Amino acid sequence: MYLRKIEGRRAVTLPDGSTMTRADLPDKTTSRWVASRKAAVVRAVMHGLITRTEALETYDLSEEEMAAWEAAVTAHGEVALKATALQRYRQP
Repeated sequence: MYLRKIEGRRAVTLPDGSTMTRADLPDKTTSRWVASRKAAVVRAVMHGLITRTEALETYDLSEEEMAAWEAAVTAHGEVALKATALQRYRQP
C-alpha cells in the first residue's frame, strides 16, 4: 500500500468522536454543491484537516462563498446549508 506524500494532516478527530480523512472530502471537480458536501468542506477547514486557502483553491470557491458557508454553520449548524433553508436561516 502506497500513501501519497501530502502537506498537512491526513485525518482529524471531530468533537463527536468520529474521524474525518481527506477521503471524506468531495471530489475536486464537484460542481453541484449539496449541503453534505458544503458541510464536509467547512468541517475540514474548521478542524484543521485542510487550510482555508487550500479549500478555496481546490474547489474553486470565492472568499464570500466560503465565508457564507462558515457563517451559516456557526450561527445555525449544518442544516443551514440546505437550499430549502435559505429563507429560514439567511434572512438579513
